[in-house]
Amino acid sequence: MTLPMTLSGIIFILSLYLIFSEKLNRTITSMAGAAVMIGAGLVFNFYSEEQAVEAIDFNTVGLLLGMMILVALLEPTGFFQYLAIWATRWSGGNQMRLLITLGTLTTLLSMFLDNVTTVVLIAPVTILISEILGINATPLLMAEALLSDTGGVSTLVGDPPNVLIASAADFSFNDFLTHSLPVVLVAWLVALALLSYLFRADLAKKPTNIKAILDLNPSEALTDRVTVGKVLIVLCATMILFFMEEILHTSPSFIALAAASVAVVWVQPDMSEMFKRIEWSVLIFFCALFIMVGGLKSSGLLHSLVEALTWGRTVNPAMFGVLLIWVIAILSALVDNVPITIALIPVIQDLELQGINVTPLWWALVFGAGFGGNATIIGSTANIVVATLSEKTHNPITSTLWNKRGLPVMIVTCFVASVLYTLAFPLFQ
Repeated sequence: MTLPMTLSGIIFILSLYLIFSEKLNRTITSMAGAAVMIGAGLVFNFYSEEQAVEAIDFNTVGLLLGMMILVALLEPTGFFQYLAIWATRWSGGNQMRLLITLGTLTTLLSMFLDNVTTVVLIAPVTILISEILGINATPLLMAEALLSDTGGVSTLVGDPPNVLIASAADFSFNDFLTHSLPVVLVAWLVALALLSYLFRADLAKKPTNIKAILDLNPSEALTDRVTVGKVLIVLCATMILFFMEEILHTSPSFIALAAASVAVVWVQPDMSEMFKRIEWSVLIFFCALFIMVGGLKSSGLLHSLVEALTWGRTVNPAMFGVLLIWVIAILSALVDNVPITIALIPVIQDLELQGINVTPLWWALVFGAGFGGNATIIGSTANIVVATLSEKTHNPITSTLWNKRGLPVMIVTCFVASVLYTLAFPLFQ
């Protein structure tokens, strides 16, 4: 192994360790890692500033930004609070039904808004509702995160790894509906049943103040019905255009940014307030990871990994894909599914140059990264958000508790994905 390969590998691994040690701000750490990678590349002549810019996938960044703008317009209207209160009233105060309704609501939103944004909006409302009812918020929060992680795998925009993979593999919105959604439906139902069983003791307790929640009027949560109507119309149009992207020959990022532009012109919000609600730190984090992985590729380290994986052409393709699902799931649980996905994308692209049919491998990456993120708090960004918000409650979510509940969910969802992937393997080719 050459010095550039060793150096780039050390920088990347050390950066990931610092990012997910929770001791430092992940965005600042990722920026520092990217700067060090570029600096080392310039000194040892394996990576340049121009290559760093080229390494950033602006299709991914554009899609995320466009969807964030739409959510930023909808957030202050009270729409998400309205949905959460409506779901709570429908449950009648029954905790099992409450877990199912809030979990389902979070999943449906995650399919179209991305799971990180969804839990940021729904989790605080869940904590408030739990305090009113006098119940432990932990089962509801964890169910929302885990079901959001699982359900988000079903669509192109539902999970950050999907956005990355779709851009690299040139998958359309419809590709995810035909390949990923059927698998996720089965995995989601199994995950919901498992969570209901794992939290059965907590869910059996009766709320102490059911009447207070039944007296809440969901309509009172809506503070700007006009804006809600406008943004929902744009969101519906956006989904339709996603379905038609192959016919229109447009990219998802163009559709998302165009929709955001239309919504901004139509709603005419306070731009400074809207910009405050956009998760700029997430976009910077993604760009920094792209730059670090670009350094790994330029140093030759990823090519060495590709050569080590070429043995895959000698084994049963379906079995190789299943093996990748589990390996990627384990790595995602240990590190976080976003950097693992960004790191593996160029590896799979290079495998294609070696003569291997990589289409099934892209789907293995989708399922492994998506379901693997369930296992630990640091497995996905949505998990980290929920665990952080739970610190405001009387029962903060610990790593130990998450492992006891999240790991079983990861195992059963990966098992379901492996079985269906094998049975329907011709579809994934």
